Amino acid sequence: MTEMLSTGAERLHRRMARGAAFLGCEVAILGGAMSWVSERNLVAAISNAGGFGVIACGAMTPALLDAEIAATKELTSKPFGVNLITMHPHLSALIEVCASHRVGHVVLAGGLPPKGSLEAIKAGGAKVICFAPTLALAKKLIRSGVDALVIEGMEAGGHIGPVSTSVLAQEMLPEIAEAVPVFVAGGIGRGEAIAGYLDMGAAGVQLGTRFVCATESIAHANFKRAFIRASARDAVASVQIDPRLPVIPVRALKNAGGELFTAKQREVAQSLDEGAVAMAEAQLAIEHYWAGALRRAVIDGDVEHGSVMAGQSVGMVTQEEPAQAIIATLMAEAAQALERRAA
Repeated sequence: MTEMLSTGAERLHRRMARGAAFLGCEVAILGGAMSWVSERNLVAAISNAGGFGVIACGAMTPALLDAEIAATKELTSKPFGVNLITMHPHLSALIEVCASHRVGHVVLAGGLPPKGSLEAIKAGGAKVICFAPTLALAKKLIRSGVDALVIEGMEAGGHIGPVSTSVLAQEMLPEIAEAVPVFVAGGIGRGEAIAGYLDMGAAGVQLGTRFVCATESIAHANFKRAFIRASARDAVASVQIDPRLPVIPVRALKNAGGELFTAKQREVAQSLDEGAVAMAEAQLAIEHYWAGALRRAVIDGDVEHGSVMAGQSVGMVTQEEPAQAIIATLMAEAAQALERRAA
């Protein structure tokens, strides 16, 4: 068994080498950036365990992000990244904060990077990682100079696209994996899946849901309990009720909060009808709603009315354990899978 693991571990190490070298860490596993959850404690724990922690900036002000990066540096000397939302009104100031701290990697989420943002991040000395929901967009991003891509399927928690991880991986990896390192995300809960995506050409993976119940995660005990109890089918996507409101669906555990969101959409749509708000303002109102609903669940523990964002891999989260144990388990499973394939 030990011999089997060691040969499998060597194979895994080789397949992860490109992603790990790009991130500057031992294991090519990115922590998915989850608002309120991916803060200094969890980020540092993932990086200290050999993975790559990523701070979720979300709706933070530049001053808050500045403090969060500084606090994370107190907890780890290993590399970590920062996830910025492209629609943040103070994006350029946030990029400056990352540069002032010499953050090595900035992950841009939520749509095409605004003009000048890629150049600004690179000027600050960081590498840029973007999300690519389609092959055409992936190629466009590569042409525009991004350093790496994340392809994330609809099984993921939080904001999601319409296509599954396995389909995106099959369609995109053969076309783009040689050009830049590609990290696969969405619904990954075990090492066997990691091994499969590495075999298909991925440089690494990104996991969020699997780390929510890490001992170091500050998520409320109620939030963690909801994850441990949930099965895959409890993580459902929100429904868009008005075609004029291009609401990106959000995957979360079924609860009364989902119904509250439907009511919120009706209210915003009515304001649009009455001309009380402009479209951009309406969309921002929806985003603010999510930020507040997520905070209620993660921080205050109101898992009934708050938003318990979770990916479909939530059924594979069965206990609270240190980030190091989570990564060690995933790596052992992946090594065994690669060993079995070679046999």
